[in-house]
Amino acid sequence: MLQDLTGVDPQTIPLDSPEVMSLFQNTSALGIEPEDIGGCKLGALGIPEFGTDFAMQMLIDTKPQAFSDLVRIAGLSHGTDVWLGNAQDLIKEGIATLKTVIGCRDDIMVYLMHAGLNPKMAFTIMERVRKGRWLKISDEERNGYIQAMRDNNVPDWYIESCGKIKYMFPKAHAAAYVLMALRVAYFKVHYPLYYYCAYFSIRAKAFDIKTMSAGLDAVKERMAEISTKRKNNEASNVEIDLYTTLELVNEMLERGFKFGQLDLYRSDATEFIIDGDTLIPPFVAMDGLGENVAKQIVKAREEGEFLSKMELRKRGGVSATLVEKMDEMGILGNMPEDNQLSLFDDFF
Repeated sequence: MLQDLTGVDPQTIPLDSPEVMSLFQNTSALGIEPEDIGGCKLGALGIPEFGTDFAMQMLIDTKPQAFSDLVRIAGLSHGTDVWLGNAQDLIKEGIATLKTVIGCRDDIMVYLMHAGLNPKMAFTIMERVRKGRWLKISDEERNGYIQAMRDNNVPDWYIESCGKIKYMFPKAHAAAYVLMALRVAYFKVHYPLYYYCAYFSIRAKAFDIKTMSAGLDAVKERMAEISTKRKNNEASNVEIDLYTTLELVNEMLERGFKFGQLDLYRSDATEFIIDGDTLIPPFVAMDGLGENVAKQIVKAREEGEFLSKMELRKRGGVSATLVEKMDEMGILGNMPEDNQLSLFDDFF
């Protein structure tokens, strides 16, 4: 969608842009400060694989500087018992660094071969570790591997780390994920409104159009309400999804863009559209309005203007409840209830 909107081929995007890399370090490339976006220290919100609280904390802990660092982080975040209680502790305690901890399954074989182990043994150890079988093999087999590792000066912390791992991610997968993330991040920096348009159209799971189009203060207030609920474990799944959406709305507004109101004659059925510096939401973003009805509204308006709320209900297939909501939101303007004709209209 980003390629369609901008005409930029993702395959041509440079992967060594300092501005793009900075999103994983701070918010400077967005032209905003952390306090503008609820204290979030990074510009990685909404970036695939790196936009969650968990992944962003990993970025803060590891301070990535290059593509290869992001690949390791992707491997760490997709493994089981690879980061938490393992690599994270080693890095925090200064025992190892992001470059020396085990991040992807391939790292084990390559490291052990460089250390001096026989390639076949290095491969076998990798296979045992990546499948979480290190502690399930016989003591005799495992002790043989450990002795070979110690004979080649592999540190004890590395051997202990192997024993904690339950599953490891392949480096090729991690690299593919990082490529995607950097390409999306490029659009976020250099084509911001197109990025937000695509994000809300494709990735967002919940919307509150009334709040989103009411301005920055309303968005921040709603986020604070949900945040309080989350702390008290009272937030619903829909509210949690909405909070994620509002984080990106807040960021977009702080960057100087606007979130528009639903427009009966301009909104698309399913995708957000760009109007100058403003995003106009689609009909499906309205709570309770499904895709089929959204498409029916678009099709019906092509046949002519809606002269009344009743006509909108009939031709657009919109329920009375939704029409009422639209009216409350100011979407319908001064649209009358019915197509009432005066007895004298035929004479004039």
